[in-house]
Amino acid sequence: MSKIEKQQFRRICGKFASGITIATVLDTEGACHGMTANSFTSVSLTPPLVLICVDHRARIREHFRIGAHFGINILSAGQKDLSDRFAGSGYDRFEGVPWHPGQTGVPLLPDVLATIECARVNVVTAGDHDIVIGEVIHADCRDGEPLVFYGGQYRSLG
Repeated sequence: MSKIEKQQFRRICGKFASGITIATVLDTEGACHGMTANSFTSVSLTPPLVLICVDHRARIREHFRIGAHFGINILSAGQKDLSDRFAGSGYDRFEGVPWHPGQTGVPLLPDVLATIECARVNVVTAGDHDIVIGEVIHADCRDGEPLVFYGGQYRSLG
């Protein structure tokens, strides 16, 4: 049985439409960090658990491994620029970006469809990523259309 090639696997996974989130965390000095993630999902209702996946090459990874809390910001259809900004590297992703501290202190972004604040409960290494599992301790949402990613492109539902 042969293994699937990396590009083929990426193309196949791209056939699964997903929403876009920005995962946020504070470092030990209290500085804000964030990254665009579409590898986000709910895990359990009781207790309420979610997960994100963080690439081992990402500098932000260590902050998720040791931080007590992290945030998830589910982006709305008009927030492609935020998604692109937090997907980049080599600069302060929060520079000039409005945010406010959540109840746990994690950075939350305005005008997103939903915010979720989590207490980190586990980190599992799987392949070239860490799976960061958090228990939802506070969340909020508003109406709107989501930012969707499909086939390597941003899409809309309409």
